[in-house]
Parts: sequence; C-alpha cells; structure tokens
Amino acid sequence: MSGVLPLAGIRVLDMASIIAAPVAATLLGDFGAEVIKIEEPGRGDFMRRGAAKPGGRTLAWVQDARNKESITLDLRQPEGRDVLHRMLPLFDVVVTNFRPPTLDAWGLDPVGLVARYPRLIVLAISGYGLTGPYRDRGAFDRIASAFAGLTYVSGEPDRPATRSGFALIDYMTAYMGAFGVVSALYHRDRAGGSGQVIDLALFEPGFRASEDALLAYAARGTVRERTGNINPAIVPAANFTTADGRDVAIHAGTDPLFRRLAGAMGQPDLPADPRFADHHARVANQAALYALIATWAAGLERDAVMAALVSASVPAAPVMNIADIAADPHYRARGTVTPVRDAEFGELLMTGVLPKLSATPGAVRSLGPELGAGNTAVYRDLLGMTEAELARLQEAGVI
Repeated sequence: MSGVLPLAGIRVLDMASIIAAPVAATLLGDFGAEVIKIEEPGRGDFMRRGAAKPGGRTLAWVQDARNKESITLDLRQPEGRDVLHRMLPLFDVVVTNFRPPTLDAWGLDPVGLVARYPRLIVLAISGYGLTGPYRDRGAFDRIASAFAGLTYVSGEPDRPATRSGFALIDYMTAYMGAFGVVSALYHRDRAGGSGQVIDLALFEPGFRASEDALLAYAARGTVRERTGNINPAIVPAANFTTADGRDVAIHAGTDPLFRRLAGAMGQPDLPADPRFADHHARVANQAALYALIATWAAGLERDAVMAALVSASVPAAPVMNIADIAADPHYRARGTVTPVRDAEFGELLMTGVLPKLSATPGAVRSLGPELGAGNTAVYRDLLGMTEAELARLQEAGVI
C-alpha cells in the first residue's frame, strides 16, 4: 500500500443536497479528495433537518457527509454568488443538483461555468438532465424510479407497482456521477484535456439497469411486467420460506446448479424428470418445480437450509434485515460494515469505503461536520478574507 489516497490533491465543491449528488462528492472524499460543502446559513443541508436543533447533525448526515468540510453560503444572494466565483478558480470539481432554471437564473449554468473556468469539471445532476423537453422539471428518487421504468416492474403481478425500500436511484446516480468525475479528471490530467460538464439525469442510472427490456420491446413489442420474486426466464431462482418463518434466496438456474440443488434437497433424480430435464422444461413447468422446492424449504429451519445449500455449492443467501447485517461476520471481516465513534452519537456502525482498492484504499477520515465548521479555514485561510469582511458577510446573512 502506498499510504497516499488516490484522489489526494483534488478539491471538490459540493453545492448540492439530498443524497444523489452529495453522495457522489462523498465517494470522492472517501478516496482522498478535499470536499468543501456549501450549506444554507442557519439551517444547513436538507439531510440535517431531522436533527433536534436547526443545523444539527443526523445519523444520515454522519455517514453521507463524511470526509467533508462545511461552509455556509447563501447562493440566493448576489453577493453569495460573488463569493462563489472567488472560490471556483481554486477547485477542480463542482457537484450540483440545482434545477437547470435555477442555475440559469443565478448565472451558474454548467456550460457557462466551464467556459469561464476551463479546467473545471462540473457534475450536474438534475431530475431530467440539462437538455430535452423535461429539463426544467424537478425530481426525487421516487419520481426518477417511476420515470425510469424501475417502479413498474417491481412488486407482485396482482398488486400495484412498488418503489424499492431504499433510495436505489439516488445511490446509483451517486456511483455513476463519481465515475464520471474520475473519468473527466483522467481526461483532463492524464490525456491532455480540459474541464467539461458531466450531464447526468437522475432517472438515467435506473434506466441503464433495465437489462434488455428496451431491446425486447423494440424487437418483439414485449413489455416487461411485474413477476414478484421470480424471473420467469431463469428457473429456479426465487425466495423460499423456511420452517422458522424466515426466507432464503436460492438461484439454481443452470443445469449444473440445478443438479446440485436436487442433491441438497435429497432428490437427486429430479433432473431426470422430463418436466425439469433442461432449461426450457423447467421454465415451462416452473410452478410444479417451485412447489417442490417450497415444500423442502418449509420442512427445515433457515440455518439447516443454508447449510445444505452451501455444502452443495448452490448460490443462496438469507434474506437479511439490517439487524442480520450488523451481526454478520462476513460484513465485518471485509470492512463493508465498519465501527466508528462519533462525539455526539457514540459508538456507531456505518457502511465502509467501497470499492476496495488493494494499493490505495479509501478511508473514513472524518464524520459529517458541524454546520459552518470550515468557514474560517476556507474564507480566511484559502480565500484570504479579512476579519472585517467575514464579519460583514455574516451580518448580511451571506455566510
């Protein structure tokens, strides 16, 4: 290990809120970027607003604002935007998720920013992107999931469509956004390029995950529908309830895996049954096959089912809740769950730094900061503001 974080020396300005764009900046901070987060004076970021006092820290803030410094700046005020322009020449990356009309009204449209600051990389995450007929609309995870087609295919076939239990779209967008920034930095710094705009709509990462649904529609007019916990084209692959009322996910959708599953079930002759002899037969007779597997699983407790499947090398996992995950030794051994100590909340568990780089792994260097804790370091030390200027800006509510 080199001991040097891979993005050390990169300075990121986070002027965004509510998961997707801010978490993209957090991911960059996890790998060494210096991330300065702009927050509204007196109130702070939206993710603070479940705290006991205005501008306080929440558990979500502790994790998703880690490895950042906080400054307060009111971008609604012209003088606040003047301060921003004093900062921008000192930054490599800006992350924003204001709606395009807001950025236009403030004179902060991403294309204009890059024209003014040619080495700047602007990650512009918005509901529908910077172009197209819907560019002015706003969106959140739920809205983007619906627009991306993800909600429509989620849930049981005889029930209304349902959103994922977690904000998948937000976090998928954060991952794709961070990838875009690193790609743009490589282009600028290693390939002799310049700054650029990364235009990422919130719905697009969810749509990118839609497998071959669009191709199937284009080729055959097929519309992907809800199928609950099964995939009709991959059999068997489903969740099954065990004798102690717990669920296990099993995937044995290839011929070799199905033979192993049959052996684990104590029914090694199942693959010889013409109904289940190959992929096409199993798909055609999946209801009968699922009934057999369900009966087997229901006769054993979860741990016994898992032991049989693991022994037979059949891919399987308990359907885990967060308490299961917190206690699981594999999560701890890999550092996917990592313990931290917070001055306000005490001993905590949080998601570790991902992915795991062998030579230059990331690190949790600090937890979500106090509101405005970085004002002095940024405004006085970095920008060179005098104490009188700082006092005046604070009195005016600009910072």
